[in-house]
Amino acid sequence: MTDEQGMRMAAVDEIDTGTPHSARVWNYWLGGKDNYEVDRRLGATMEELYPQIIEIARASRAFQARAVRFLAGEAGVRQFLDLGTGLPTANATHEVAQGVDPAARVVYVDNDPIVLAHARALLTSRPEGATDYVHADLTDATTVLREAARTLDLDQPVAVMVLSTLGHVADPGEAAALLRTYLDALPEGSYLMLCDTIETPETQAGSDEYASGGAVAYISRPREIMATFADGLELVEPGFGSISLWRPDEPAVGEPVDQWGFVAVKR
Repeated sequence: MTDEQGMRMAAVDEIDTGTPHSARVWNYWLGGKDNYEVDRRLGATMEELYPQIIEIARASRAFQARAVRFLAGEAGVRQFLDLGTGLPTANATHEVAQGVDPAARVVYVDNDPIVLAHARALLTSRPEGATDYVHADLTDATTVLREAARTLDLDQPVAVMVLSTLGHVADPGEAAALLRTYLDALPEGSYLMLCDTIETPETQAGSDEYASGGAVAYISRPREIMATFADGLELVEPGFGSISLWRPDEPAVGEPVDQWGFVAVKR
């Protein structure tokens, strides 16, 4: 048995199938099969309480693909650090980035053992580029940056991706400081791609239900607080707003989703 196989077997043994987990609930909302009954129960309850959650999950994946395509193409970014990547799914970061530039390099970061168990799917790279997986918590920026440097050149621009994960950092000051830690370690020309659910009466009720269902609490924030996460950066047009309105491939239909975000560059 290789060390890698042993790590994956140990990861499977560590999975808590009795407690819902955000990566697996999200996978359920996206129609995936890498989830357990406890995740499906909570996901279905939240869907009844807040039906837009399914649309938000799909809009988030679409935003990720559009933003990565922009960064790898028009912005000329060749390196991506995907924090809190979750479970493998279609249009993963490396697939989109390397579809634009086969030499793109991607590092995925997550602390969920089930993601480690599926990491082989994340590591499939075109030979011209590279992918790697760091098993760590995104709040441990020191470890993440040290391990990411095995694959990424941190003296060259990097796109830091924080998609639907920052709600696990409850204190807004701590969340802002964490983002600064990552960006301070990177040169000018690096980007921050961020999105999360904004606070509304409906999303607040959903957050309360999510926490009461046994999962680790995940908070939504007022849009005014989320906007401050771009302080000191230059927003890429169209700026900060609903992700369904961020450079859509086709004219947006229906109401904008309650997940907002931005892409911004360090100057």
